[in-house]
This record gives sequence, structure tokens and C-alpha cells, in this order.
Amino acid sequence: MEKSDLSHHILSRYNEDLERVRTNVLQMGGLVEEQLKQAVEALVQGDSRIGDLVAHNDHKVNAMEVAIDDDCSRILATRSPAASDLRLIVAVIKTITDLERIGDEAEKIGYIGSRLATMERPADRYREIKHLGRLVAEMVHGALDAFARLDAEAALGIAKKDRLVDEEFDAIQRQCITFMMEDPRTIRRALDVLWVARALERIGDHAKNICEYVIYMVYGKDVRHVALEDVEKHLQQRSGRAPDAAQGG
Repeated sequence: MEKSDLSHHILSRYNEDLERVRTNVLQMGGLVEEQLKQAVEALVQGDSRIGDLVAHNDHKVNAMEVAIDDDCSRILATRSPAASDLRLIVAVIKTITDLERIGDEAEKIGYIGSRLATMERPADRYREIKHLGRLVAEMVHGALDAFARLDAEAALGIAKKDRLVDEEFDAIQRQCITFMMEDPRTIRRALDVLWVARALERIGDHAKNICEYVIYMVYGKDVRHVALEDVEKHLQQRSGRAPDAAQGG
């Protein structure tokens, strides 16, 4: 991943502070990505050991959130960042919150995966969950990559994938309801699968949030609660201008 150009600062230590924060966010993101990957693997493979590992490692994600948050607070108190630097710190604080929540959702999936490992796996081996998990993992990875490169256009493209995640979740929900109606013996498993699908859908929402923070960092525009079509039009209108985040605000 490329590093942003922070060389416009006079104080090299300030540069190092900002770059360290960004690097730590990406390290936290990498840990969360691995948690998500293992959580889905635990369910699909029926491996309770992996599921327990995911659940028990969530404290590492929590510790990283606290450490990065403390670092951001120190920079705000001692450096008084302005313009694009201030947006970076604000976006980091918001991003680590969403990453921590992704970790929480992965923890839930890990617990459920451990429980389902004691049951006979269905013939399709949770094919729909595996597909949804792959789609969500791609969103998380893409959001972190856009964050690393300060790429607002890429962030918008990733955010659009949230609609596919929602559609997949709705399909799994309908399927689970059908199974429960046709055979009451499947209720326990269907509910667990439904909880997993819901957790994955929420992870997609958090990845979309991170993409919105990237757009905020680059253009200084808060696009939360704004239709993606309107965001796209705004970015197209500004495509002829260099993002002010790359100019130091």
C-alpha cells in the first residue's frame, strides 16, 4: 500500500506522529481482517478450535483501539492539527471505532461457529454464508486499501458494494425462514445462520462507514446519510481539482 505524502510539515516528528497513527490503523485493520477470515472459516469448516481462537483474540483488537485513540488525543492536545491533518485525526478516531465493531461481529461469528461445529453440517456446507463472507471481506480490505492510499474514488466504489451485501443478507433471511417453516427441527441451526448473516451484513455497514471517512479526509465533505449517487456526482464535479488533502488542506 502507498503512503500519503506528509512531507509538508516542518516538524519531522509531527510527520512521524501522523504516519505512525495511520500505520497503526492499518495494522489494526489487518488484525480485524484475519479475525473475519478465521471466523467464517470456523463456520464453513466446522472447526470449533478456530472459532474459539477468534472469540478469545478479540481483546487484541480492543487494545489497539485504545492505544490509537490515546495517540490521537495526544496529537490533538500537543500539535493542534488543522485542515487536512485535523480531518485525518477525526477520520482515524471514527475508523478505529468501526474496526473494533467489526472485531466484535467476528467474535460473535466465532462463537456461533464453535457451536455449529458440534452439529452435522448441511449438504451445502453453508455456501451462502461463505459467499457473503467473501463479499464482506473484500469490502473491508478495499476500504482499508482506500484509506491507505487516500483514494476517494476507490472508497466510493467499495461503498457501493454494500447494496450487494444487503441483497445477499435478504436472500439468506428468506431461505432461513423457509427452512424453519418446512422443518421445525432446523430452527436452531437456521437461527444461528441468520445471526451469522446479520453479523456479516453489519460488517459491510462498518466497511462502508470507513469508505465515507476516506472521502471526508480527501475532500472535507461529510457524506454520511447522503445518497451514493449524489456523492458520486460531487466527486465527478471535483475530479478536475487536486484533492486538498494532498495539498495540506
